Amino acid sequence: MAFSAPLLQVRDLSVAFRTEGQPELAVDKVSFSLDKGETLALVGESGSGKSVTALSIVQLLNYPAASHPSGEILFRGQNLVGAPERALQRVRGADITMVFQEPMTSLNPLHTIERQVGEILSVHRGLSKKEARARSLELLTQVGIREPEKRLGAFPHQLSGGQRQRVMIAMALANDPDLLIADEPTTALDVTVQAQILALLKEMQARTGMAMLFITHDLSIVRKIADRVCVMLKGRIVDAGPTGQVFANPTSDYTRRLLAAEPKGKATPFDPEARTIVSADDLKVWFPIRAGLLRSTVGHVKAVDGVSLAVKEGQTLGVVGESGSGKTTLGLALLRLISSTGPIAYLGKPIQGFDRRAMIPLRKEMQIVFQDPYGSLSPRLSVAEIVEEGLNVLGGGLDAGRRREAVAQALASVGIDPKAMDRYPHEFSGGQRQRIAIARAMVLQPKFLVLDEPTSALDMSVQAQIVDLLRELQQRHRLAYLFISHDLKVVRALANEVMVMQGGKIVEHGPASEIFERPREDYTKALFAAAFAMATAPEGVVGQ
Repeated sequence: MAFSAPLLQVRDLSVAFRTEGQPELAVDKVSFSLDKGETLALVGESGSGKSVTALSIVQLLNYPAASHPSGEILFRGQNLVGAPERALQRVRGADITMVFQEPMTSLNPLHTIERQVGEILSVHRGLSKKEARARSLELLTQVGIREPEKRLGAFPHQLSGGQRQRVMIAMALANDPDLLIADEPTTALDVTVQAQILALLKEMQARTGMAMLFITHDLSIVRKIADRVCVMLKGRIVDAGPTGQVFANPTSDYTRRLLAAEPKGKATPFDPEARTIVSADDLKVWFPIRAGLLRSTVGHVKAVDGVSLAVKEGQTLGVVGESGSGKTTLGLALLRLISSTGPIAYLGKPIQGFDRRAMIPLRKEMQIVFQDPYGSLSPRLSVAEIVEEGLNVLGGGLDAGRRREAVAQALASVGIDPKAMDRYPHEFSGGQRQRIAIARAMVLQPKFLVLDEPTSALDMSVQAQIVDLLRELQQRHRLAYLFISHDLKVVRALANEVMVMQGGKIVEHGPASEIFERPREDYTKALFAAAFAMATAPEGVVGQ
């Protein structure tokens, strides 16, 4: 009987990074294999070594700062560790491709989508410009981008986050690779898009026989897409086997903790008679579409189109919808960070006409926490300087000692040791950075917080911690939250009311319990079905 070697074999792989002292191991003697047509998931929290392992396969680490004290990576029997650059270039982008978590840092902001997809087809397949354009249209259609002809001429910043990730997946699939390495490819995507992308990857895998190495912190995705799973902790594999077996009978305590880590509990009750903190009536944010030599306005993108809402003291209004539905634009408009029309009131006082100077006294009471704890914190400032920044501008003349004391209290309130305030953001984990971002907002003692996808970039266990923290802060300070998210499990754990948006309009709005248990509109039903089917459908059934 003939023996067929695995497509990929990783044997006793170690990765060390050079520091001021001794080299530190990020990956410690990891071994696994991957057959053609198979999907293997690498699971673990931030810092577990998942992405470092993936980057090692195509030798994309920062060498010589990174090294391999042991191990080999065999792709079709060829050892990629230490292989000549020319040999690696033949493999990268053709036989092995990657999809990264953050498409904005992976796509060139100066080139159109057509040029970026076409370049791959030209370099690796020798297609003419006309052939590359036709294939690019086909790929964009396959990954679910509407009106692909219009998107070809767009630049990355003109697409939504979900659309950019679809482009990245289209680029990765362009050359029908033998191995696709997907590093958190659906983290930034809506649940419906997530289901579509996973179904697309499975379809492409069935058609081409490609193998997938899927890296994620979302166990509901692993349950549906992976044949086998390896659980990583501190650079080592602590659990491995067929997905069903690992989920049903985990052998390590760490795996059991991961499986149990999910946002739980219910929203903090609020008084329906409480004062209204922020309200809006028939709010609109329209962006002009300009064309022609004179750049005349020929139409509008109606990002927010006639939205009315009210958020009371101690209440959380959850805003859900797909990318491009207007969620973030709505939050920015309520804070008067972008122009809009329609009455906006804060504590009953109209603020719609306020300019930048008029808004300054209110800034400390209306704050925002952004999605990305990496991008929203300056790497050049210490944590103390980051949290203190608002006090310097809006703190009412506090002296240095009192400002530092306020920073210490804010950090302690979100579970960060004040003794660490003079360290820099890169010295903290992703969950700790998000806590620091929350502390930066809380130090000003706001009454209203816009939380824009604050948990989507975090591990499941850290998500649960942040949800508990937000609930605790709300209860203690009677905060009003506008909570924007595509993660419906998190919304269900936090929101008193839910507002569903599509195309800038409100599709459905009501108490969270009613919306989740008895959604009325087809769009809401489809959104919820995609989200909760991920956690309940039988293995192998994704987006069907």
